[in-house]
Amino acid sequence: MPYLVSADLPTAPAGERFRALIERGGILKLPGAHNGMASLQAKAAGFEALYLSGAAMTASMGLPDLGIITVDEVSFFIRQIARSSGLPLLVDGDTGYGEALNVMHMVRTFEDAGAGAVHIEDQLLPKKCGHLNDKKLATAHDMAAKVAAAARARRHLYIVARTDAAASEGMDGAVARAKMYMEAGADAIFPEALTTADMFREFAARMPGVPLLANMTEFGRTPFFTASEFEAMGYRMVIWPVSSLRVANKAQEKLYATLARDGSTQAIVGEMQTRAELYEKIGLADYEALDASIVATIVPEPV
Repeated sequence: MPYLVSADLPTAPAGERFRALIERGGILKLPGAHNGMASLQAKAAGFEALYLSGAAMTASMGLPDLGIITVDEVSFFIRQIARSSGLPLLVDGDTGYGEALNVMHMVRTFEDAGAGAVHIEDQLLPKKCGHLNDKKLATAHDMAAKVAAAARARRHLYIVARTDAAASEGMDGAVARAKMYMEAGADAIFPEALTTADMFREFAARMPGVPLLANMTEFGRTPFFTASEFEAMGYRMVIWPVSSLRVANKAQEKLYATLARDGSTQAIVGEMQTRAELYEKIGLADYEALDASIVATIVPEPV
């Protein structure tokens, strides 16, 4: 049903719904959804929660993932995904867009936009994709202050603290930071860019009882593992952050090449979502039925 009908909307805050999915056990599969349409397709495939990647957002805007977009720009993406799918959404909050007060503003803004969870990371600006080289880290104390600020500001938002320390400080450094971030108020930890199954298992063994998030990005430093394999290694969440965007971009590239070559899209029509499929996915008939069901206002005649 259309999101315009309040009776069809979730009543519990998104953060509470996200937390419930974590606490029920098993591993929560969080495919990246870079816009509202992708979120509808992911929901139709059976996913219960989604992930919004900073890299996917910026790439869809034609920009690199260097922490240069704003809280309000991210909120535009959050609103369309939360509105269209109704699913709890984990959002990439980069470095928090500044220091403690900026982090608090981000938390409130993301909650208002409909987010269920956010992760913030311990890099310095300009931040980089976690699987690239030469990342610069904030001090553990400064990052813990941001986590504490996020925890103080939230009403329901689930807070995931990401550490990129494994590459430069080793497993001991990453674990020490993770423990400090949990003490500061994080709900879960995201150890970024681990490179072997042994590293994933060791990190989990050294953080017993802590919900952990794994990143299964393509073309990065992490080898391919399935959701079940991550679960067996001790992880409660897994994201595929940019997969939807990569597939969509490749398809669009083929479309434009075909159109430039042929002056027509006819040769690629078979690879397109049809008009009927598009209308079904966005619920056009439901919106039209809703519109037709609304009784016109009648102004009473003066007595």
